[in-house]
Amino acid sequence: MKRLWWLLALPVVFAGAIFYPRHADPAPAVKPSTTKITRGTLTVTEDVDGTLGFGTATTVVGRLPGMVTGLPGEGTTVQRGQQLYRVDGGPVLLWYGTAPLYRTLKPGDEGADVAMFEAGLAALGYKGFTADDSYTSATADAVRDWQESLGLPRTGTVEVGRIVVAPGAVRVGQVRAHLGDNATTAVLDWTGSARVVTVRLDVTKQELASVGDAARVRLPNDTVVDGTISAIGAVATASVQGNTTTVTVDVTVTLAAQDKLGTYDAAPVDVTLVSESRENVLTVPVAALVALAEGGYGLQIVNDAGGVRTVAVKTGLFAAGRVEVSGADLSEGLTVGVAA
Repeated sequence: MKRLWWLLALPVVFAGAIFYPRHADPAPAVKPSTTKITRGTLTVTEDVDGTLGFGTATTVVGRLPGMVTGLPGEGTTVQRGQQLYRVDGGPVLLWYGTAPLYRTLKPGDEGADVAMFEAGLAALGYKGFTADDSYTSATADAVRDWQESLGLPRTGTVEVGRIVVAPGAVRVGQVRAHLGDNATTAVLDWTGSARVVTVRLDVTKQELASVGDAARVRLPNDTVVDGTISAIGAVATASVQGNTTTVTVDVTVTLAAQDKLGTYDAAPVDVTLVSESRENVLTVPVAALVALAEGGYGLQIVNDAGGVRTVAVKTGLFAAGRVEVSGADLSEGLTVGVAA
């Protein structure tokens, strides 16, 4: 035994290097990673491509017979009661509403078109009649005053084509007609006057968007503008690129802070859709979840002394690497273990 001890104590020469054998030190204890349960808002988002512009264009086809004698400049904003273009020297005017004027309005007429026209006439400051759905002699008198102010014959009736109906103020897009053209042709295109973002959303992701949902828009200069989904198209469109066919629907995002859009009339933008959100909920990193033998998930609660106990939890929304958790044993600020 003494000889063996002596041999072990000798240095070992290996490949010209001298090594002295020793017992390996024990591995140091690894302190488990921990985090705190926090309370806040958890949001599911999806980044998609969008286009900033003025939305879908509508073409105005003239209904008033005659010759085009006046046209607006492209980019002009037109409001209620203002001129869009001229026919035979007289103005064709913008009116706010949801349906076009389909008949000549005269005393004795009743209906939604009468109500639409009278509401506009009253909004322009004309008085002496009741703005309802009945076209009376008092309405006709107010119309004569309106016609006189425009330099039109005082007929007291409103002919088809004298007004163009839109939901609100419009921006003139492409001017299609030329001076001297027959007025019963495509005259011009209009869009809304406010800039919006259009997203061609893949139908497989349509559940991410609902009218009223929030969205964030990043401009080419990295400015971020808040928006709201205001419309989702009902018609799907297929596009083919190579061997891939993509079916999309148009999603419109309205932007309240128009002043933040700078001088961009049109630009590609990045859109973050906020498809689901939970406010004032307890959350932990997903890595804090542990699978329970009996099924479901739990958390390892770590106390100040380093003791660990596992409690079952109910999971909710998953987003951005975190998960909503709830349970009787949970509260904000508790320390939980996290997988390394």
